Amino acid sequence: MNIQIIIPAHNEEAFLTQTLDSLVAQTLRPSKVIVVNDGSTDGTQAIIHQFSAKHPFITSVTSNLKSEHEPGSKIINAFYKGFEMLDKNFDVICKFDADLIFPQHYLEKISEIFQSNSKIGMVGGFCTIEANGIWKVENLTNKDHIRGALKAYRKECFEQIGGLKNAMGWDTVDELLAKFHGWEVSTTETLHVKHLKPTGATYTKTAKYKQGEAFYKMRYGYVLTQIATIKLATKKESLNFYYNCMRGYLKAKKSKASFLVTEEEGRFIRELRWKNIKKKVF
Repeated sequence: MNIQIIIPAHNEEAFLTQTLDSLVAQTLRPSKVIVVNDGSTDGTQAIIHQFSAKHPFITSVTSNLKSEHEPGSKIINAFYKGFEMLDKNFDVICKFDADLIFPQHYLEKISEIFQSNSKIGMVGGFCTIEANGIWKVENLTNKDHIRGALKAYRKECFEQIGGLKNAMGWDTVDELLAKFHGWEVSTTETLHVKHLKPTGATYTKTAKYKQGEAFYKMRYGYVLTQIATIKLATKKESLNFYYNCMRGYLKAKKSKASFLVTEEEGRFIRELRWKNIKKKVF
């Protein structure tokens, strides 16, 4: 399969070498890797040059958008800067973070999964984080969800869902829209990817209301937002997260923020969420 990868990178000199080393070592090499230098002020670009000099399939582009690092918008803007450089003949497009270490067979395995079932639109493994010398699956990971750090899309699925939304929640709404259009989302517990930097470590203080805002924009409604917020706050062990999330939802509702999905898509999303909740309860 023709697999092409876009990696947004902002000040990732501490991790980028390990990420690119792990991609160079893949048993199935990607056709193209585009690293988007998103306004880095450290040695990120020097690392990209070192790899592109040795490996022609690795290239770079610079994004100079001057905005703070917030979940959603900044990283998706950078992604589309790289997307402009694709040859568009890809079978699978990946959006990877710049702080991951992939097992050697990662791309080969996701390629096999895509080829095993034409209805599979998205594939991903699981992020692990290091604690006391032991790598464990990140506690924010659900078995039916692919983390935003390591998304892989079949081209037809990517096009049908309208690409990636430029907002917090892009890495949830993509899967929901894929299911709305009849695609399957496949996760595999046998593929563990080392995540070198904790999720959200570089987010700004103003980002704290974004999760609640995202729930509103995905048309969850108040009750589903309460349930989802309690679940996330429990995983994060943070009461403040609960208050900030609900405040973000109410602020978005009051301001009548624009939705990420249509009414029909929103209805499907709510029905799917309630169906999954009932499965777990009963």
